[in-house]
Amino acid sequence: MAHGYGGRRVAIVEGVRTPFAKSGTAFKDMTAIQLGTIAVRELLARAELDPREVDQLVYGTVVPSVTAPNIAREVTLGAGLPPSVPAFSVSRACASANQAITSAAETIALGYADTIIAGGAEVLSDIPILLSRRMRNALVAASRARSAGARVAAFAGIRPRDLAPVTPAIAEPTTGESMGQSAERMAKENHIPRQAQDMWALRSHRRAWQGTEDGRLTREIVPVFVPPDYTQVVTSDNGIRADTSLEKLAALPPVFDRRYGTVTAGNASPLTDGASAVLLMSEERAKAEGRRPAGYLRSWAYSALSPADQLLQGPAYAAPVALDRAGITMADIDLMEMHEAFAAQVLSNLQALDSDTFAREKLGRARRVGIPDEDRINVMGGSIAIGHPFGATGGRLTMTLLHELERTGGNLGLITVCAAGAMGFAMVVERE
Repeated sequence: MAHGYGGRRVAIVEGVRTPFAKSGTAFKDMTAIQLGTIAVRELLARAELDPREVDQLVYGTVVPSVTAPNIAREVTLGAGLPPSVPAFSVSRACASANQAITSAAETIALGYADTIIAGGAEVLSDIPILLSRRMRNALVAASRARSAGARVAAFAGIRPRDLAPVTPAIAEPTTGESMGQSAERMAKENHIPRQAQDMWALRSHRRAWQGTEDGRLTREIVPVFVPPDYTQVVTSDNGIRADTSLEKLAALPPVFDRRYGTVTAGNASPLTDGASAVLLMSEERAKAEGRRPAGYLRSWAYSALSPADQLLQGPAYAAPVALDRAGITMADIDLMEMHEAFAAQVLSNLQALDSDTFAREKLGRARRVGIPDEDRINVMGGSIAIGHPFGATGGRLTMTLLHELERTGGNLGLITVCAAGAMGFAMVVERE
């Protein structure tokens, strides 16, 4: 079967994730390394894979630990893989786990490995808090001082404002615009009304709730026993609101443009903690071991545009390239999983993909790319309801899609992700 990259065909054998929990809740005292370790251990168990068979581990995260910046190596050691297994971390904003998966696939396709674990983790409850530059300089000077008086003198120029902590911002360094502000601008420029955003958010919660109730969504989840006493167990995503309604969503105030805005906490994805892990193998190795892979990578593509343009429109640029590389069109896609950073972003990208004008002016194509019927997009909801741990979401999208393709008898699936820095990702997966 043709695929859009050179070399050997790459199988997605199995995948798991932890529950996704709103930051500051169930996993607030855990680290991304701990959650990643849990996901990888469960992956090994479900796949009945000897840790000695793993050639490499690739793992994504967006806000790394200051004390352990190479999360991949720490997860490798924590999950019980042999110390001889090399590991590296990747960061491509919200598409970090997707980057981990495609980096692993490239290595397998080249014949440099047969079995790789990929995925990612994020605990936004555990972000590093920095000191101001003046305070840091004073501390360094004090640490080098040779007398008590010199240590005191190092702080002589410090003012109260220098004591204020510096926290990482979800904003573009090049423009200063936050992700939410960008979504707000996209909603205005693309004429996406508030009600359409709220309706998409409601759809996300309802479908995610249904997928949780009937077990489709929890199939991919490993329960997490929360340290230190391990009496609390988290078995499902805690951001899904079964009780929400259009009226409740409509009552929420705009966050980023309080006067004229349409983006609210209800139609945006929440800050979230979680981890995912996916097992990739060469087709030959998977079949030699008698495995039935969940699916195969057919093609993928990354895109980027100016952050001053429509920041979260990357999927509309990446999807047509991935489809071309797969040798198919959107009409061939059975199911689509589109990461929901904001309802405004989802609706803007769908609008662009279904626009002849966008195709001609932005893509240099004669006609629109097209979109699947709505009932084949995010059939179990998306990140607005389920949550979005930056480094982990790509693994969830991959396995959610493959499991639902299997259940419904579909063949081809498309994943898209928008990412900070005005980047986009798209991947086509296929079943046997």
